[in-house]
Amino acid sequence: MPTPAKGPRLGGGAAHERLMLANLSAALFEHKRITTTVTKAKRLKPYAERLVTFAKRGDLASRRRVLGLISNKGVVHELFTDIAQAVENRDGGYTRITKIGNRKGDNAPMAVIELVLEPVSAKQAVVAEATAAAKRDADKAAPAAEAVETEEAAPAAEVAETEAAEAKYAGSHPATADNEAPEGFPVKGNEDSMKFHVPGSRWYDATTAEVWFDSAESAAAAGFAPAGGDAAQAVEAE
Repeated sequence: MPTPAKGPRLGGGAAHERLMLANLSAALFEHKRITTTVTKAKRLKPYAERLVTFAKRGDLASRRRVLGLISNKGVVHELFTDIAQAVENRDGGYTRITKIGNRKGDNAPMAVIELVLEPVSAKQAVVAEATAAAKRDADKAAPAAEAVETEEAAPAAEVAETEAAEAKYAGSHPATADNEAPEGFPVKGNEDSMKFHVPGSRWYDATTAEVWFDSAESAAAAGFAPAGGDAAQAVEAE
């Protein structure tokens, strides 16, 4: 016989235990509180609360599942109407166990298990509402914070790119999106061909600058050569 997961069985076998828990649950839902041993109360608590969870769902499938365990239709009806409505605002903890001492005769520890049907206190409701509002505000603030971080990161990336380009070649400026010459940097440099073009040269207008130089001398110092046949124009531009 397999060993149960939650301690020793109540009664002789698994089927007997299921019947005992079902009968105890029916009595609890009918009378709202019952007196039993501490061991039975502890085993009954999760069983009964699971049935209350089914009752809170209220659909036909849940009602049929409960009817498969508790055959008394009157008790099931009361569970799905009165009890489910009373604990509608609770997220759990539908039962309470109170120890009342030992039983005369066999000295077994006894307890009272009862349904917690009191309405949720105003303080608990306020706390729950405040928690939900804080969560909503946090969810709304997250996209805005990400947008701000993105906006702050973009200029920083541009500055880093500019500094890297300036550090790569002395007297240079990084390429611009519109291929317009930055102020003070009229010479176009092409890193693929390692050529530079001065204003007025043959291919100056048709060339897309990958880097701009402030003078032909800076371009030559960076290892760029004047485009074919434009050396004279480069000198004249100087």
